[in-house]
Amino acid sequence: MAITTRNPREAGPVELDDIDRGLLRMLTENARRTNNSLAEELGIAPSTCLARLNALRSAGVIRRFTLEIDPEVLGHALEALIFVKIRPGARHLMSSFAEEMRAKPGVTQLFFLGGADDFLIHVAVRDSKDVRQFVLDNLSANPAVATTQTSLVFEHSQGAVPWL
Repeated sequence: MAITTRNPREAGPVELDDIDRGLLRMLTENARRTNNSLAEELGIAPSTCLARLNALRSAGVIRRFTLEIDPEVLGHALEALIFVKIRPGARHLMSSFAEEMRAKPGVTQLFFLGGADDFLIHVAVRDSKDVRQFVLDNLSANPAVATTQTSLVFEHSQGAVPWL
């Protein structure tokens, strides 16, 4: 096995072999698969599969297992990306701004950026009125925010994981 238990914060990349990559690829497609089905498809013993999975978690390769929810099914059919610039005199508020935004209803992802913008906020809301209200209530009214730019998302899909 290519992976040994280590501190996930330790410097240096983890080496993956074909079995590790196959296991990660299958779990990326469906994290609810049973250990036995994973082992069978990989052609290894269930105990080996479980040991591999545990090693990947211990090494920090697998951070968590998540659930993907379709916002449209829940009535949040509109997604938008909101680029935010923080005022130069308010840089000390960036951490608290990030925490505040992560807690807002509708925020699905928050990115702290390098470049022209400071943050990118991905929201899923009911309609354009909700996007407008989100910007007015949470960004335009925030004294730390200098500017915002909103782009509507027409389609959102996940790409292939290039390192698997």
